[in-house]
Amino acid sequence: MRARKIPMYLVAIFMSVLMLSLSSTKVSAAAPQTTFLKPYSAVYSTIWKKGISLKVEGKQTLSKQSDNLWRFVFSADSMIASLNESSTFQVKDHQIIPQKYEYKSTVLGKKRTATLTFDWDKNLVRNDVKDKPWNLAINPKTLDKLSIQLQVRQDLKLGKNEFDYQIADGGYIKNWRFERDQMETIKTKLGRLSAIKIIRTDNLDKGKKTSFWFVPKLDYLLVKLEHKEDGESYYLDIDSIKLL
Repeated sequence: MRARKIPMYLVAIFMSVLMLSLSSTKVSAAAPQTTFLKPYSAVYSTIWKKGISLKVEGKQTLSKQSDNLWRFVFSADSMIASLNESSTFQVKDHQIIPQKYEYKSTVLGKKRTATLTFDWDKNLVRNDVKDKPWNLAINPKTLDKLSIQLQVRQDLKLGKNEFDYQIADGGYIKNWRFERDQMETIKTKLGRLSAIKIIRTDNLDKGKKTSFWFVPKLDYLLVKLEHKEDGESYYLDIDSIKLL
């Protein structure tokens, strides 16, 4: 079987991570929150299935570096693969403003790295992949594929109903859209939790389906993810969380 990059990035994405479309059966939005997310560290169990089943532990950390500089990291490691993603960003008017995104992975000995550096004075992002840097024009509010998860959480926290984002990824600007489905009570290692289910909608025509569950009482933390496509599936479940 040809080695493929294990899609652990979906955790972040949401990971992947969400557009809201309210109906009469859905919960009305609470009064908008005004603060950004709280620093934390969370551990997840992730299972990737494609012919074989591979279980990996992933760790996600949000920390504040200075007055207005944050860092978001996701890492996972196994005997045959490892992944480390990080996003350094600022926050202005509840909007994440990426400064630098770094990606490192190893699958069956094959390494891949990428660094995106954002220049907001010129509205450019410098893509450095395989030591071949080049620039790409970006629009205001463009995100990287890791920080988008936090932007979705923040927008949920603000009571927003529309989730449409532009992402700098793979040398392109991609449009990711999400839709709010419903509130569900799900079983986790933290107990039974009431969560907002969100579905990614921009890639449904490609036979993909990605669903996310965010818990309001945990500062809209992502606690569960399911991704399915072409006989391949990826699952993520919360194991523990610690406020920093």
